Amino acid sequence: MDLSGLGTFLRTRRDRLTPAAVGLVPGPRRRVPGLRRDEVAVLAGASVEYYTELEQGSKAQPSEQMLAALARALRLSVDERDHLFRLAGRPVPARGDDAHVDPAMLALLDRLDDTAAAVVNDLGEALVTNRLAVALMGEKVGMVWPRSSQIYRWFVTPEVGRWMHPEHQHARLSESLVADLRVAAGRRGPDDPRLARLVADCAEASAEFRDLWEAHEVRLRRADAKVFVHPSIGEFDLLCHSLHTDDGYQRLLWFSPREGTDAAEKMALLAVVGVEDVVTPG
Repeated sequence: MDLSGLGTFLRTRRDRLTPAAVGLVPGPRRRVPGLRRDEVAVLAGASVEYYTELEQGSKAQPSEQMLAALARALRLSVDERDHLFRLAGRPVPARGDDAHVDPAMLALLDRLDDTAAAVVNDLGEALVTNRLAVALMGEKVGMVWPRSSQIYRWFVTPEVGRWMHPEHQHARLSESLVADLRVAAGRRGPDDPRLARLVADCAEASAEFRDLWEAHEVRLRRADAKVFVHPSIGEFDLLCHSLHTDDGYQRLLWFSPREGTDAAEKMALLAVVGVEDVVTPG
């Protein structure tokens, strides 16, 4: 553990960031070139006093959850994230099993403010979502594993996982989810505990999943057309686009209106309605 080194590292990472890089509006008078301590604290969900103690190298010993939040707030690369954990004397998360979002994905997500977008991992977990994605699909970030996986909700608790798509699309989406999970299984290997838990739970709960899993179809989800059902606004006919990280563990999803439909007008209405007036299942 090197708390002094931890404080120095946090300060240097903060100094290199601009407010615009993390989606903040810079004020007219700034005394520092990078982010202020209070801005990092807000982004990481910590108090200013606590974050200040960390930078000063005091006796504060951040938890793994706080370190992950700081890594995301400071837009750390995976290598930098690992270094942060080592300085704090915490075990380094396994690649692909943590919620650390690729900084390039976050930078793109910050710019997608006119459509629903999210960064998800290869097991179907939403890692970070923008405001319109929450308004369209409900808040899915921060759930406990394996309920945090869309695949789990789709097959184990379909009353929660399938409400946002019309029934005539369910069979096709089931096939797509399982074929994509087969790609993840090849990447992660048979000894991955989270993958094993997900497959076991889905197979126990769903005959549909068992049949699809045994078919061994392998197909990475790239682009798709989906109909979303919103409880207040109705159906959105959207195109789903994907951008994958080089290692395949994460992807940026964003949705664009399908031409010839009223999805663009409904997306604009969704931006006005927001999340306050919408209650979504699950």
